[in-house]
Amino acid sequence: MSTPFGAIAAEYDSWYDSEEGIAIFREEVEALLLVKGRAPGRWLEVGVGTGRFASALNVSDGVDPSEEMLSLAAARGISTRSGTAEALPYDDAAFDGVLMVATLCFVKDPALALHECARILKPRGVLVAGIIPSAGPWGLEYRRKAEAGHPIYSHARFFPLEEAVCLAAGAGLALHDAASALLWSPGAQQKPESRVTRGARRDAGFVA
Repeated sequence: MSTPFGAIAAEYDSWYDSEEGIAIFREEVEALLLVKGRAPGRWLEVGVGTGRFASALNVSDGVDPSEEMLSLAAARGISTRSGTAEALPYDDAAFDGVLMVATLCFVKDPALALHECARILKPRGVLVAGIIPSAGPWGLEYRRKAEAGHPIYSHARFFPLEEAVCLAAGAGLALHDAASALLWSPGAQQKPESRVTRGARRDAGFVA
C-alpha cells in the first residue's frame, strides 16, 4: 500500500536517534505513559509506523498502511498487519486498548477512524491518542512546512484540541485524562530535561 512515509521509512526512523528526536520522543512517551499507565491486556497501535512508540509503551500489535514502516516495526517485535485507520483489519472488541500517536492528523477520515477504534475496543477499553494541536508551537511549525510543500506535513491536517475531543465524543469516546508535553519551541538551543504536565494545554506542542 503506497503512502508518503514509505519512501522515507529508514530516514524517518533514524531521526529519532538525533539530539532533537531523542528529546521529543522522551517527552512524548512520558506524556503518553501518564495517561496510559501500565494498563494490562492486549493493545494495538493504529499508525504504528516503525514501532518506536509501541515498543516503548508495551503495545503488542500494530497496523499501518506502509509496508516499509511495518517491516521496521516487526523487527522491534511488534505483531503487524497492513491496513488503514478507517478500515481496521480486526474483529469487534478485540483489544483492551488502542494507541494513536500523531496519526489522526494523517488519516483521510478522522471521524471514521475513531469509530473504528471504538469498534475494536472491548467494553471499558481505552483509547490513548497523542495529537499535535494546531495552535501549539509545533503545530504552527508543521503547518508552515506544509504550506511550503513539505513531503510529509503537506499530507497532514492538524486539529485544535477542542475539535479532536469532539471527534472522539462523536465516536462514543469520552475524555478521562490528559497530559501535555513539548512546552518549548522548535529550534530551541537548549532542550529542557522534562516539562510534561497533567492536563491539556493549548500552548503545548503535544497532548496525550
